[in-house]
This record gives sequence, C-alpha cells and structure tokens, in this order.
Amino acid sequence: MAGIMVICVGKLKERFYQEAAAEYAKRLSGYCRLEVVELAECRLPKNPSPADIHSALEKEGEAIRAKIPPSSRVVALCVEGRMRSSEELARMIGGWQSGPHKNLVFIIGGSYGLHPSVKAMAGAQLSISPMTFPHHLARVMLLEQIYRGFKILEGSEYHK
Repeated sequence: MAGIMVICVGKLKERFYQEAAAEYAKRLSGYCRLEVVELAECRLPKNPSPADIHSALEKEGEAIRAKIPPSSRVVALCVEGRMRSSEELARMIGGWQSGPHKNLVFIIGGSYGLHPSVKAMAGAQLSISPMTFPHHLARVMLLEQIYRGFKILEGSEYHK
C-alpha cells in the first residue's frame, strides 16, 4: 500500500475544513497509508516587510525539510507549478507508486507560500488553479484529488 504524506503549514481551525479533510482521509485509508503533518505557521506582524516574510518562509522551509522521510518523491503545491487534470494526477500517482520511492510527499505552504529552497528540492511542482484559495481549502482539494486519482486508477465511476 502506498505511503502518502501531506505536509501542511498551518492548522485547520474551521470545523468544516476539519470535517472535509477527515472524510477524505477516511476514504483514502483503503488506498494508501496517509499521514497529514501540520507545522506551525510563523507569526508575522500585521504588515510584514519582505524580509519578515522571507525569514518566516525560511524557518517554515527548515521545518518542512526536517519532516520529509528519506526515499520520498516530493511534490510542492505552488502557483508556479503545473496545472494538471485529475487523470494526469492519477497517472502520476500510479507511476510514483510503482517507482523506487517509498513515500509520496505533498507540501502545502502557509499563506505566503513556500520558501524557494522547498520548491527547488521538489521533484514536481503542482498548481491547483490560477485562482487564489485559502491554504486550508487547498488541503481539502488536494486530498479529494488524491482520492479521485485512486478511484480513476481502479476504474471507478466516482470520476465522471
């Protein structure tokens, strides 16, 4: 069974996000060993300077890199990433499962994104949409797409 880790900067505070993420985690339990790791988002002043933001992203990046297991395929979710269809993501997940990597790690940054070093170390960069979404919603969307990917791979009617 595939090992999938989702590393997220920030905690889900709103109940509706928690419930949606829990539902997809439950659905995914039949397809993979899912681990969701929540890391603290660095606190910033109300109007942070670019240096404040860079410093926070650097600290968050260090915490992210410390959580990535060895032998992992890493995918960073970022605006610069490539948009893919659900079918493309399913094929990618299927290919990664049969590859040499023991874990597939998806990384979702905080409200200011990811440090460039995290994006650079990722084997792939994925964009959910050119629109802006709260990073908490991005987590739910990612979990749903991973679940959809497994359903596509098995030929289920879930994906229409």
